[in-house]
This record gives sequence, structure tokens and C-alpha cells, in this order.
Amino acid sequence: MSARVTAVSSNGEHSFTKPNRDSVRLLAGLGVEGDAHAGVTVKHRARVEQDPTRPNRRQVHLLHEELFDEVGEAGFKVAPGELGENITTRGIDLLALPVGTLLRIGDRAVVEVTGLRNPCLQIDEFQDGLLKQVVGRDAAGNVVRRTGIMSIVRESGVVRPGDPIAVELPPGPHRPLDRV
Repeated sequence: MSARVTAVSSNGEHSFTKPNRDSVRLLAGLGVEGDAHAGVTVKHRARVEQDPTRPNRRQVHLLHEELFDEVGEAGFKVAPGELGENITTRGIDLLALPVGTLLRIGDRAVVEVTGLRNPCLQIDEFQDGLLKQVVGRDAAGNVVRRTGIMSIVRESGVVRPGDPIAVELPPGPHRPLDRV
């Protein structure tokens, strides 16, 4: 199966979930047009409190739809946009991509992968117990975050459900994703 977009979501207000849209427009250097997290500087409320002048490395949140299938087996029902992502994907292992990977989405949009989304307690407020399903530890005791990746917009473009996603890896050596 080829990598593709299954849903797009945005919200002009800071809220945990984002409503699905027919399309979203990615704006180079800013993020999703009209989304509360768009901007040159950080927009995540907790990070704004720490330092509002930091560059926004979290302009676009991508999440693999396969996660919904996995948590569904444990009794949780999650749909696109409900975990706050802007772009829901299928057929691409987002969590295995290295920092700096370019994702060409649809006809023109390009995002650069910056790191992992660091899930917070709001996930348990959304559905009690879900946080334990999406964050854990590997055999070596390292934290494993499975709630998608963050990116910045390199090239503007409209993104719609059904759009293909092409992966362009950066030159090696590759740096694994860490929370951003």
C-alpha cells in the first residue's frame, strides 16, 4: 500500500481535538493556515510559558491512522483529528523516519520532520487510560512515544484526504526522532 493522507484537521482555537476538513492549506514557515499552532514562534501553550520567542518546530502534527487500529484492539475508539493531529496518514511508518526527512504531500506541499509529539495528560482526559496505550517503555527502559510526529512547512500547498505522500530521506548519518 502506498503512503497517503486519510484525513486533514485544523482548529483556530487551542483545544485537544481538531475538526476534520475537506482540505488544509500549509503555509511555508508557518504551518496550517488558520490553525492555533501556526506561526514562526512556538504556539504550544506550555512552551509559550517557557519561552515565547523559540522557533516553532511543531507547525504540523502528523499521526499514523494505524495507531487507531492498535488502540481499538484495547477497547479505545479514536478517529482522525481527535488526538489533535493536522494530517492523518496510512501506509507510512512515521515514527521510524529520521529528523530532517522531507514528506512531499499531494501536488506541492512539503514538510520537514522535526521530532516526536510528546503526549500529555490531556490524552487521559479525552479517554481514560489511553495515555498508557500510546506511551510506554522499550526493553532497555527508554520512553517510546507513539502519538505521531511534528514538522515544519518547507513548501506551501493544499493537502486533502487521498493525497499521496512521498518520503525523501536526508543524507546520512540519520538522527533518530526525539520529542520536540
